[in-house]
Amino acid sequence: MARSKGLTDAAIRDIAVPAAGNRITRDGLVPGFGVRVTAAGARSFVLTYRTKAGRSRRFTIGSCANWKAAAARQEARELLRRIDVGEDPVADIEADRSMKTVGDLCTKFVEESKEANAPSTAAAYEAQINNWVLPILKAGTRVVDVEHEDIQRLHRKVTKEAGPYAANRVLSLVSRMWNRAIAWNGARGDRGWTAVNVAKGVERHAEHGRERYVDPTTELGGLLKALAEHEDKQAADIIRLILLTGCRKGEALGCRWDQLQFSRSPSGAAEGTWIKPGHATKQRRLHRTPLSAPALALLEGIRAKAEAEAKKKGAELSPWVFPGRVGAGAQPRHSIKNAWAEIRKAAGLDDLRIHDLRHSFASVLASSGSSLAIIGRLLGHTNPSTTARYSHLFDDPLRAAADRVGAIVDGGKSAEITDIKGRA
Repeated sequence: MARSKGLTDAAIRDIAVPAAGNRITRDGLVPGFGVRVTAAGARSFVLTYRTKAGRSRRFTIGSCANWKAAAARQEARELLRRIDVGEDPVADIEADRSMKTVGDLCTKFVEESKEANAPSTAAAYEAQINNWVLPILKAGTRVVDVEHEDIQRLHRKVTKEAGPYAANRVLSLVSRMWNRAIAWNGARGDRGWTAVNVAKGVERHAEHGRERYVDPTTELGGLLKALAEHEDKQAADIIRLILLTGCRKGEALGCRWDQLQFSRSPSGAAEGTWIKPGHATKQRRLHRTPLSAPALALLEGIRAKAEAEAKKKGAELSPWVFPGRVGAGAQPRHSIKNAWAEIRKAAGLDDLRIHDLRHSFASVLASSGSSLAIIGRLLGHTNPSTTARYSHLFDDPLRAAADRVGAIVDGGKSAEITDIKGRA
């Protein structure tokens, strides 16, 4: 290496370009400080040093086009003071480069979600990330640089543009993402993710559970009439299956014939069970659902019609109960959105959602006296608190039962209410 007493801007411009590789000209005033000139003509100020552990390092201060020699020399002195107390500037840069970004977090979370969650759940997460998380938190932001205030800002923006319910769902997603980032950071916390969940403590909006059911006395008849009259018979059958089994829309659309078991009871009555594999349920667990006689009749009618059509075409029966209209039934139908909008409009139930049919199934069970445990089993709930939302529906049968006891005890007399105001 060449050596000089003190590098000047003029002297740096006169340093010859090496034929190959690079050449460092050392400064004579600050140990380790010098100028690196490459064969391409690039000139940069560098500092060569050893760490406290004895490791040799070379730190690039910056381009000679952007730095004056005097300023670069002063920067080198500051770096040497830091190195003397145990810091390692090169290691700091390497650590900074290894820090994960929000974009990294979103990509890894979506990939993991597609393996661990139901397709509909993974798709919902991905949509929330693309619509809200990435546009607001920015893909290039380091995860460790996201602050609690950033999550509050995200929550407020979603609230303003999509409503409080959507904002709470996005907040829950972000909290879940940061929890995963903490786990990915490893026991030593050195993998570039984070050690803190910045979504914790962000206040959620109060939510009031939706309690919309199909009233059996005033609404069910109109809905069944609209189903019978709609031209899309397959969509109508999908909706009937949801009504009769309380299944989720995705479970109905993805129903396969090999999931259905048909048999006969000792008395000869038809029996059936719908065995939903874990990958097809929200809880990712196998779920067995006994089929009622009307549900069996519906499915047997669908199968008979499908077999007749397949035989007429000389084709094999589709594995899907509700095959799609393209690809010769190789894939299931993926949507009934338009048909459902037309059916509920015809029935005068514009505020009714598909998922409300599942709530309606539970409400009929509750009103008929079925226990929460039975309702939970039929709906496939794994958490009793999920089924507990239907507990208020037991008021009517409980009141009727209490009235029966009261009538017996009272000998058929109605209770008399006495005004005791003013009584000593």
